[in-house]
Amino acid sequence: MLRKSMHDGLWKQNPGVIQLLGLCPTLAVTTTVVNGVSLGIATMLVMVASNGSIAPIRKWIPEEIRVPIFILVVAALVTIIDLSIHAFAEPLYRALGIFIPLIVTNCIVLARVESFASKNPTLPSLYDGFFMGLGLCIVLALLGGMRELLGKGSLFSGMDLIFGESWKVLSIEFFDSSHGFLLALLPPGAFLGLALLIALTNFFNQTKQ
Repeated sequence: MLRKSMHDGLWKQNPGVIQLLGLCPTLAVTTTVVNGVSLGIATMLVMVASNGSIAPIRKWIPEEIRVPIFILVVAALVTIIDLSIHAFAEPLYRALGIFIPLIVTNCIVLARVESFASKNPTLPSLYDGFFMGLGLCIVLALLGGMRELLGKGSLFSGMDLIFGESWKVLSIEFFDSSHGFLLALLPPGAFLGLALLIALTNFFNQTKQ
């Protein structure tokens, strides 16, 4: 079960490049590696917690009201994550903006709760939430890295938003941002970057057959 969850989440059913779920935050937030990874980790934590919360009580949830209950559970968990980021990393909170609360309506979270956690025991549901969230986080990191490198000429800028000013030294600058490819930082650049990742994924899948 662990191996299957890992394979499904990281590759076979990757939410970002296979299922194409959660495109709104994927395209909007991934202007840097730090932003993409931060939202990816927040989403992963919510997925693990929501799957782990729903699976133990799945047999006692009435079929007619299961979706509202799922949303309430996810909303409570997202509120905890949102307030935690606001308290301990306010600059990052301002950078991510509305996309942290919008995890409540992220179809990735609701899809895994509905399709997996509501039908499986707790431990497999935890595995599923973790690896699906990790798969999305990797896609957000890759897309954020591509856009940041092409658009700003840097990598890992914004580390100070999470850990403080002393971490700013980890930022790598390859060229001045004034010489960057502006399209990479705009929404069309996000679409093009994601399309490239999807194409590479499909290519590798075809070569393995």
